[in-house]
Amino acid sequence: MTRFGYFLSAEELGPRELVATGQAAEAAGFDRVWVSDHYHPWLEVQGQSPFVWSVLGALAASTSLRLTTAVTCPSFRIHPAVLAQAAATTAALAPGRFTFGIGSGEALNEHVLGDAWPPVSVRHARLEEAVDVLRQLWTGRTVTHEGSYFTVHNARLFSLPAEPPPIYISGFGPEATSLAARIGDGWITTSPDRDGLELFRRTNQGGTQAGLKICWAATEEEAQQTALRYWGHQGMGGQAAQDLPMWHEFEALAAQNTPEKVAESVACGPDPKKAAAALRAYVDAGFDEVYVAQMGPDQEGGLRFLSEQVLPLL
Repeated sequence: MTRFGYFLSAEELGPRELVATGQAAEAAGFDRVWVSDHYHPWLEVQGQSPFVWSVLGALAASTSLRLTTAVTCPSFRIHPAVLAQAAATTAALAPGRFTFGIGSGEALNEHVLGDAWPPVSVRHARLEEAVDVLRQLWTGRTVTHEGSYFTVHNARLFSLPAEPPPIYISGFGPEATSLAARIGDGWITTSPDRDGLELFRRTNQGGTQAGLKICWAATEEEAQQTALRYWGHQGMGGQAAQDLPMWHEFEALAAQNTPEKVAESVACGPDPKKAAAALRAYVDAGFDEVYVAQMGPDQEGGLRFLSEQVLPLL
């Protein structure tokens, strides 16, 4: 049976809002959330980008929610040895409730230290080595690692959870999905990709998560305008999400979009059947967990719409 969670957008919500919205999601009946991990928002109008580990600590302490990072890059701006400690601490605060969702990164967030942005093959190799570092440190042993991309000298984690958190790996396309199947405990994606799901499950029977966004508003027109304002780059530019380094470049993509075009890929408006159909595509594909975000500032209205009108249809 597919379980549904709420997707907390750290690009749109400040730290206090993220925690309060997570608490509201739990009150509305959700038992799990995704939290995005960004250094920059996609568009300046989104306006936020808090440090995800502070938010996770607050959510772990103030709710009973299951928590997943969607997703963290462990191989560029933060060394995997540091993230091993952060994830272990979060898993200890939320025993059995934390999944470490990771991916190969986006230039928007990972360029900030001035590192070169390499081709996909190198990003995947760095991710694979980072996963090895994480798992070595979660054993509690003293670790020295001299790898192709990362060095660790005599490092040991003293604060560990009873069980290490599962690592779910984000993958788009056959190459990344195959990597997730080979080295991950589960797979994360953002489309109802039945073929990708089948590819993953050929060699890995771990869990699968997927996420999508809707935009609830009192009218379809208002929802389309809100979706364009806050997420107008959606569906534009192919590999742009991985390769463009600055928010104003995503704003240039959004400027070429229209409310009607955005609504082709985002369920907009007050019709619960339309939103339920968008979620149903993921259910029918076979995903274990589906996380839904409300675009724009009206998180309360989106939560109420989802919990009271949309999910009962599923």
